Amino acid sequence: MARGTLRIFLGSAPGVGKTYTMLREGHRLREAGDDVVVAFARDRGRRDTRALVAGLELIPARRVPYRGLQLEELDVDAVIHRGPATAVVDEYAHTNPPDSRNAYRWQDIDELLDAGINVLSTLDIQSLASLSDVVSAITEDRPAETVPDEIVRRAAEIQLVDISPELLRQRLAAGRIVAADRVDAALSNFYRPGNLAALRELALLWLADQVDEGLAGYRTAKGIESSWPARERIVVGLPGGPEGGILIRRGARILNRVSGGDLLAVHVRAAGSVGAESPQELEAQRRLVQGLGGSYHVVTGEDPAAALLDFARSVNATQIVLGISRRGSLARLLAGLRGGRTGGRVIRDAGAIDVHIVSRPPAGEAAVVPRRRNLGRARVTTGFVLAILLPVLLQILLAANPDKNLATTVLVQLTGSVAVALVGGLWPAILAALWSSLLVNYFSTPPVGNLTISDSQNVLALLVFVGVSAAVATVVDVSARRSKEAALAKAEAATLADLTRGAAGSEDTVVGLLEQALDVFQVRGAALLSRADDDGLRAGGGTAARSGEGSRPRWRLIASAGEVPAFSSADSDSPGTAGIEGENVERIDATTCLVLSGRVLPATDRRLLGAFGVHVVAQLERQQLLASRSEVLKLAEGNTMRTSILRAVSHDLRTPLAGIKLAVGGLRQDGVRYTREEEQELLATIEDCSDRLEVLVGNLLDMSRITSDSIRPLLRPVRWYEVIPGGLHGIAPDRVRVELPANMPEVEADEGMLERVIANIVENAVKYAPASDIVLTGSSGGLSPAGLGGRPAGELRIIDHGTGIPADRVVDMFRPFQRLDDATQATGVGLGLAVAKGFTEAMGGRLSAEATPGGGLTMVISLPLSAGIPFQAEPDQAPLEPQSAVIGRRHAPPILSSGTDTV
Repeated sequence: MARGTLRIFLGSAPGVGKTYTMLREGHRLREAGDDVVVAFARDRGRRDTRALVAGLELIPARRVPYRGLQLEELDVDAVIHRGPATAVVDEYAHTNPPDSRNAYRWQDIDELLDAGINVLSTLDIQSLASLSDVVSAITEDRPAETVPDEIVRRAAEIQLVDISPELLRQRLAAGRIVAADRVDAALSNFYRPGNLAALRELALLWLADQVDEGLAGYRTAKGIESSWPARERIVVGLPGGPEGGILIRRGARILNRVSGGDLLAVHVRAAGSVGAESPQELEAQRRLVQGLGGSYHVVTGEDPAAALLDFARSVNATQIVLGISRRGSLARLLAGLRGGRTGGRVIRDAGAIDVHIVSRPPAGEAAVVPRRRNLGRARVTTGFVLAILLPVLLQILLAANPDKNLATTVLVQLTGSVAVALVGGLWPAILAALWSSLLVNYFSTPPVGNLTISDSQNVLALLVFVGVSAAVATVVDVSARRSKEAALAKAEAATLADLTRGAAGSEDTVVGLLEQALDVFQVRGAALLSRADDDGLRAGGGTAARSGEGSRPRWRLIASAGEVPAFSSADSDSPGTAGIEGENVERIDATTCLVLSGRVLPATDRRLLGAFGVHVVAQLERQQLLASRSEVLKLAEGNTMRTSILRAVSHDLRTPLAGIKLAVGGLRQDGVRYTREEEQELLATIEDCSDRLEVLVGNLLDMSRITSDSIRPLLRPVRWYEVIPGGLHGIAPDRVRVELPANMPEVEADEGMLERVIANIVENAVKYAPASDIVLTGSSGGLSPAGLGGRPAGELRIIDHGTGIPADRVVDMFRPFQRLDDATQATGVGLGLAVAKGFTEAMGGRLSAEATPGGGLTMVISLPLSAGIPFQAEPDQAPLEPQSAVIGRRHAPPILSSGTDTV
């Protein structure tokens, strides 16, 4: 049986008419003679949709009991038993109730497809798994149900259902999407114009990508290599020099003339041209193209023109942008002999792809022409010496053999030319070939003894000898040079890999790389400099500003290792001219330089230095990104905390305030007389609610100070027995047993903070272990679980035998505004343990949780043991004293169990 086909109606937002369009398609298929049934569809209270459902055969939904409700779900067996040609099934991403045969509706639809039934279904763009994070960031509401993208891509057809945001909001305001009492909230939240426009763009882009994938698959299946201009794609060929930035900007300007399109920058890394690349320029161009919204690619190939065209055809490019130098005829001829003329070959073989040739100054050509690696002065000199002596020695050996002939002589001299090529390269080998030909002509070609050649065949033999010698010398020279380039590139790659591995183990990766550079380049110092404008001069405070001169850039030190090279901070161009004499200055980009001091690097190490500089800057950017991410996370955490505090203030403060207001209102009523017991009860209510309010506000303020890193503990030697009574203030004596060992040493702590920590933990234990005694015991001398920097620690263990907490909830237990299971709001806002943990860590300690043997929970307070030196307040620390006093609990009123629960 053939598998059925799936058609999905994709909507940009709920309410655009997906179900309506799907049902209309069902009616069209039925009128065309197809057997269509509605397997599952929701009319959502819309009259038009209900009429469309009623006009088709409906298969009753199965009813599933769930939490006291009767849910209507797709009846897969009933649909398969009916066996229609097409089934209409709404809500492709729907999650089925527990204990269903399949977890998701798309799995139910797969069963229908396997049964040979065609299916029409609906899906919102927000339900795609790959876009859920983006949608939640836009709408501030994470989608409840998602479906993997690869599942949706299996559909035979995806049809976009879309209307403008303005029309959708009009339909919403008319009550055609949600109930009338929810319209205002929907308009001001999910259905904001910006949200709808963003969702619409997401739907269009996602569907365009799927169409593009389908087009690429079709072209691959049919073997179509020519480009189809279905979408504007501009490929910019980067030669590896500074002119690449000009080409990228030109491609971006061309792309700006059309609506929509892709910018792709590609660098072809061909054999023999690795040395011509500038890592700094390529890195700068990668950032540039990504900043312009494009993508950067690197491909390899022996033929740059063919590799570039293959890449352009693989991405279905419509235009190619190349650069060409304004050079003379001789320079163009030499470039062609060296394998150039890439632009001409691209133009000749581009086919339907438009090619833009951008002229550039000759100055940039040095970075494009492949540079030959020097074999070394000693080898070249030795090659020239051998080119003179070796043919003479071979001729002397040949003269000792009376039976020699011309062929033997030519082969022997050819062997000598090859040997010279292996040692000295091309030019010594050509010299050896010419010199050998003269010797062969004089000593071996009749008439012997002069340079005259009587036989024309001997002339041809000598010409062939010279040509073969030159050709073999060229091949050997190129092979030797490429072998050396490959060995050098391998050594450079291994060096960079070693640098990266060594830096990864250091705390500061940038400094670690610079320290590794000291050994690699055998220098005494390495520094990374950055150039920035002088804000002081620009602000008008300097002489230059007052005199009308522009602000001058200044160099500043970012990181260094070893000796810091001397440089002038006020330099307008390069630090190499600012008092750094005989140093290696590598310009990485327009604002960053790498400086090495101690020795001048040879030319062969300059490229490695440039690649190393790019590596350093990449690590620096990584540190900046991590710092930015940390700041963003801190801001997000602060926003979450502020939101939670506002919610707590708006909800949890009302209970004690309502109790106070009710009691005060009763006492102030005229004409009502209360007995003394009733008055005492009302006053006790006021006191009780005031205490609860004080604790709640105190915890909120403390949590706010903890998250803002404004806690400054006043550390001093403290004994546990000094703070435990204050921490147990307000706790029923029969609920707590203190079993501290004798002579426990002092710990470094803030007395007020430590009382607060103990009080919050004990109150939490009393609340969640009502039938258990709370035991306080301790130990000292061992290392804390966190180590506390290797210092010995003292521990206070608060033990209860309650229900305990699952291991996977221990981390959540210390987070703000967390409660255990179904604890009600009346038990507090869930800040007690979060405040206790924050105070403990502020004092340099650690608060952890363990399972009590036999059941229950043990909280462990670990603090460093005191060194025996009492705390001496500095003059600038005097304002902190009241802060600690406010945190202290020994002199505070009794604390109730309403505001310190946190499990």
